[in-house]
Order: sequence, then structure tokens, then C-alpha cells
Amino acid sequence: MNGRRGIIGVAVTGVVAAGAGFALSGTANAATTTETVSVYSTDDAYTSSTRKTTNFGQADKLVVGTESRETRLSYVKFAPKVATGATVAGAELRLPLESKPVAATLTLYSVSSAWSEKTLTASNAPKLGSALLSVKPKVTDTSVSFDLSKVVTRSGTYAFALKSASTAGVTRVRSLEYGDATGGGPELRLTVVKKTTTPTTAPTTKAPVTTPPTTAPTTVPPTTVPPTTVPPTTVPPTTVPPTTVPPTTVPPTTVPPTTVPPTTSAPATGCVTDALLVPSCGVLWGGAAGGFTDTPRDQALKDWETLTGRTATIFHTYHKGNELFPTKSEIAMTRDPARPRVLLLNWKVAYGTTWAKVAAGGQDARIDAWSTYVKNNYGTQKFFLALHHEPENDVNATAGSGMTAKDYAAMYRHVITRLRANGVTNAINVVAYMGNEKWMAQSWWKDLYPGDDVVDWVGLDSYVSVEKGYYHYGDMGDILDRQPSGGGLGWYDWAVTNHPTKPIMVAEWGMYHRTTVKVDKAPAFNTVIPELAAHPKVKAVVYFDTKADNEGDRDISVDSTASSLAAFRKVAADPMFNVTIK
Repeated sequence: MNGRRGIIGVAVTGVVAAGAGFALSGTANAATTTETVSVYSTDDAYTSSTRKTTNFGQADKLVVGTESRETRLSYVKFAPKVATGATVAGAELRLPLESKPVAATLTLYSVSSAWSEKTLTASNAPKLGSALLSVKPKVTDTSVSFDLSKVVTRSGTYAFALKSASTAGVTRVRSLEYGDATGGGPELRLTVVKKTTTPTTAPTTKAPVTTPPTTAPTTVPPTTVPPTTVPPTTVPPTTVPPTTVPPTTVPPTTVPPTTVPPTTSAPATGCVTDALLVPSCGVLWGGAAGGFTDTPRDQALKDWETLTGRTATIFHTYHKGNELFPTKSEIAMTRDPARPRVLLLNWKVAYGTTWAKVAAGGQDARIDAWSTYVKNNYGTQKFFLALHHEPENDVNATAGSGMTAKDYAAMYRHVITRLRANGVTNAINVVAYMGNEKWMAQSWWKDLYPGDDVVDWVGLDSYVSVEKGYYHYGDMGDILDRQPSGGGLGWYDWAVTNHPTKPIMVAEWGMYHRTTVKVDKAPAFNTVIPELAAHPKVKAVVYFDTKADNEGDRDISVDSTASSLAAFRKVAADPMFNVTIK
């Protein structure tokens, strides 16, 4: 991720020319230029006092303050590079606020830079150093700033921690993951003074003209051509993506939800799944419930099924590393004759290592152990398998990082090939993308795809807000058709154009509002059936339901309001989802 950050923009704010008068041939006039250089964070993350081992480095916001006995601190790191001969005349840290701040003092501390946003947790966070500055934001502020002119004086790596004095609320700051670097992550704005030299035109001197002796010699004084100072051109800011520099990011255009009366599709008669679990007609219905809670996932799903009025044909669960799964409870969920289900098993096989090392055979023992477990405990019963869903979040395009997009594709191919060689023939393979506009705009995004021979379904994990004006405000159409920053094919069109033979699974989807407000989700839920009808390659949808996401501030539950639940139950009751697993 770090490769997409760094110097984002340069703006010349002033030019002062020095030097004047007669200039001899070969000399130059000295000049200085003053530039404003925006540098965005290389790493940013927050920590939680109650979730000490949880990493929030991929969150699209930073959080500070105490709420419900949970204290959160935020950390940012910058690596400005100043040209040789240039001096830093000023430095300002700007933090864009995601929502109204708490009217409590924010204090900035210096900390060690020996941490990474991918691994930072409360248990390993650097100790707070000296307090540098404090500000108290107003509830009407949209950003907070700290003058770091005495701290950031040259090239180097600078790391800071932000702490709030609030004990009854939190302030949220946009991280660079928010989606649009030009509009918002932590920004270090430098005032840089450069000395430049401007060549002058050699003086033109006319030789003396001699007249008869009675006339005094006349000498024409040298004519000096004054130096020409060409004003520097302002370079507009560009977004530096995770590891490669893409075109300038254009903030995504969000289409507001359109209220569409619930549409009931024609009854699906005799819809059954084939060898790759693709339905002959209709759409597979699924769910993952109880996310980020202590409720057992099987019980959470059963409760969700009762709430929504339909059995989740797909039961989505998550595993990592050396875990052996499906568990007994997961297996039991798929062997209930009254409620037939199929598992969608999500496995981060590279947990604790890198994709490249897995591809090179470094985790073959892990793969082999899991192969044996599956054959002994699940026989030939079919299941969906997603390897490291949403890989875009973890790409590091730096050569040798082991986590490039091509490393992911190689890891995926190696795991599937080895599983097949080990006799695991009942896995239906899903590659699950995020479909986020900033990732789709990256030059490496196309390299993630492992190949048609090892991929059975193309998957999408995508969410929308139902709060007008909030990040990713939209409806089901926005979930499926989100476009890359700068324009291009929407996700669905990209999938059907580049992988026309593959069915599409919306492996995670949801509609949310912040936990502090209540917004009716019914208008957005009412768009689901019409949009699925308009996107016929979608053959499975799996809702992710939770009262609070991993950041604790988004409610994705279907029953956050009574009308939301009523609308969702109408969606779940649609005959489009009457599909029998064979």
C-alpha cells in the first residue's frame, strides 16, 4: 500500500528573482521559488484499548477518543523527500474530518516510525513521545491543522500519534483509504524554497567607431539584455496509488438511490444447481450474520433466517492460516434436510506469510493438512472456496514484497492446483474482488486474476450507504456498477466483458448507515430485485449482516428500522431465490 502514497502535488506560490545590473557573458542570475508540496501518509491506522490485537490499518477512517470504555488512538506516518539544495520553510499537518468532531482537545505526539499500518495494534503500538501541539476543534470544523514547521525541516520519516481528551465520544478523521487521495487523507503540506539559476544573455557590446582625428572617439555603451525569468508551471495534484502511479483520481460520481417499487419476479420453476453450483435459473440466496460479535456464526445465521423469512442457501464463513474447517457446526448446517445449505468458505491461506512464499511452496504442509481434513470430514460434498477475499486491500506492488497482484494470482493458482492434486475435487473456486473505484483504477488490478482454469465464479464484495451525502451513497445498481476512478467499465460490465463464461457471485453485500443515526433502508432494498433482473450474470448474492462493522460505526443490519426489515423480507420472499441445490 505504501507505494501509492507520497508526494501528491506541487504548487508554486511565489517567485522572487535576485540579481540585477550588467551581466558578463556566461554568468547567471540567482532566483528562488517557493512551492507548496502536499505529501500524503505512507501509513495510517488506529488502535483500540478493548481490541488490543486487532489491526485497523485498512480502515477508511482514523478514530480518536473514548466511547463505551473503548479508547482509540490514531497514528500517521509521512516520508517527505525534499530536493537537494531546497529548504523547508514551513510544514502543516492537515487532518480532514469525516464527520462532526467532538469538542475536546486533540493532542499530537511524536512517536517512533518503526511500525506499519498492516500490523499496528494496541499491543505493539509505539509509546507516545513528547506532546507537540494541541488544538480544540469546533463542531463546525471540517479539518484540523497542526503547525509542524519546527518539527519537519528536511527529508526523512516522521511519525505522529493523535489523542483526544474526550471520554464520552470519538472524532473520526479520513484516512487515505477513504477513496480519494486528492480529497482526503492526512496531508503534510510543506512550504519549500528552492534556489534556481536563470541563464542570462551575454551582453552585446559595439566596438568604438573611429572618426577623423578632429572628432573624439564615440563608444556605444554595451546593451544588456535583461534576464528572462520563466515562471514555474504549477503541477496539479495527482493521486499516488498503492504501488503504481495511476491517472489523476476523479472523485467517483455517486448516483443517489432511486426508489423503485418492489418488483416480484416470475416464479422460478424447477431451478436447480449444476456441477459448479450454478443455478439453471434464478439466483442463490445467502448470508453471513453475527459479524464482529461473539455469537456463534451458525446460530447467528439461523436467527437471521428466522428474521428475514428465508433459509440462506449459501452460508458464508471465514477462516485463516492453519485452521481446519469446515467445523462440526458448519458441516451440520449443510446437512439439515429441512434447510439445505451450501458453504462458502473463505480462507486466508497466506496468513502469517506472503502470497509469494505460498506460491513457492512455503505453505504446502498447511495446504496438505487441510486437504486431508476436508477429504476425511466433508467427503465429496460440494462447497464454495474463496482464497483471500478482497486481495486489493493487501497488494504491495513493490518488487520483492511478496504481495504484488501477480503474487496473489500465483498463490491462488498454486493452492488450487495442489488441492486438486491432493484429491480435493469438491471445491468450487471463487475469486472475490472489492470492486472499489480506487483499486479498479490501478494498473496492477488486472494482474490479480488467477486464470479461467482455476476460477469457477467471479465474486464481488461491495457495500453502499443509505445516508445521502455519505461515502458510497447509493443502491443495488451502485454495488454492481461502480466505476473505476477516472472512468471506465463498471464492475459488472468489466466482469462480463473479460470473463464472459463465469457466473457472478456477490459474495458480500450490504446497505448501511452510521450507528449514531437511523436511516430507512427500504428505498435501497427496493432496488435489489429490479437490479438483479437487469444483471442476469449474477447467480448468487450473500448479505453480510452486522449491527456494527469492524470500525464500530456502520450498521449493516437489515432490521435497523422496521420499514427496512419489511422491505428486506419482501426481497427475500421473491421467487427468484427458489433454487434447489443438487
